[in-house]
Amino acid sequence: MRALTAGERPWAPGAVVVAGRGPVIAVAEAAGWAVRYESYDPDTGSGVELPPEKRVPMTLDTPFDLASLTKLFTAVAVVQQIERGTLGIDARIGAYLPEFHAAAEHDITVRQLLTHTSGLRPELPLYDCPDAAARLAMLRAEAPTAPPGTYAYSDLNPLLLQHLLERLTGRPLDVLIRDGITRPLGMTATRFGPCPDAAATEDQRRPWAKADRGMLRGEVHDENAWALGGVAGHAGLFATATDLAVFCRTLLAGGSYGPARILGPDFVDLLLTPPGLGFAVDQPWFMGELAGHGAAGHTGFTGTSLVLDPATDTFLILLTNKVHPHRHPPTNTPRARAATRLHRAVRSAP
Repeated sequence: MRALTAGERPWAPGAVVVAGRGPVIAVAEAAGWAVRYESYDPDTGSGVELPPEKRVPMTLDTPFDLASLTKLFTAVAVVQQIERGTLGIDARIGAYLPEFHAAAEHDITVRQLLTHTSGLRPELPLYDCPDAAARLAMLRAEAPTAPPGTYAYSDLNPLLLQHLLERLTGRPLDVLIRDGITRPLGMTATRFGPCPDAAATEDQRRPWAKADRGMLRGEVHDENAWALGGVAGHAGLFATATDLAVFCRTLLAGGSYGPARILGPDFVDLLLTPPGLGFAVDQPWFMGELAGHGAAGHTGFTGTSLVLDPATDTFLILLTNKVHPHRHPPTNTPRARAATRLHRAVRSAP
């Protein structure tokens, strides 16, 4: 843990890790800084550090911008509707959102959106649109760039699922996730922003970013989620590692936690069975040696990750602010190493 956060150019300024098996939390540690830098200096390629008395230490209670881990909550909200019979997994999006004419013309389905096989491109520059009407028009007109059925990871998939859920239920996504997932499970620290006490992320400026917003703390890092008001199907949630441990334990227990039930066991299996609905399955690039026996999880651009291993009833949550004060080239070695260490510890346990 401290190796991730130590030195002049650490992998991340701060990190929290929580790991457990069944109902037991085996590891819960925090290291480094939730806020270390006041800005990024592009001339030196390094962060401008705050005076020691103004830095904020990382704790187990520090909330993080989850980035793409938000997609997991959107997926659970969709599968809840499938369990209730109000939505079919192979239903065509056009049946619910006919005004999304490009997706309707290509017969994109709910399953394809959940498995990133819609053929939609990775993202759209919604952050450059002048107003909400222009952003919505861009989404409605977006056609697949590859034949539906082709895998291509895309933030547009959960964005369309958000519109579908909101049309189907008449409620906004943040309310659906609060009332259907976080409130029943007692995840009181998990919510869409703003979240003023969160770990800081990036000094977001062009040309390395897509918007000029300065040092971010408590405001969603993802530029499209920001342009959409902070509530989006692909990004926007903030949470603590201890809250996410409840989420993991719930899914590993078949959808129940204490007296609360958010899904039935068959529908949890639907989420986690290859290829996974919202969840990535058996990906060694961030799961290390946990991959290979049905491990499921996701990563987030800000430095977050989550892995469930149903085969051994274990989970690993690694939350960092690795984009503070500036985004780095992608590297997942620390995530994979942490997962491998957990796998070896479980394998050697009685």
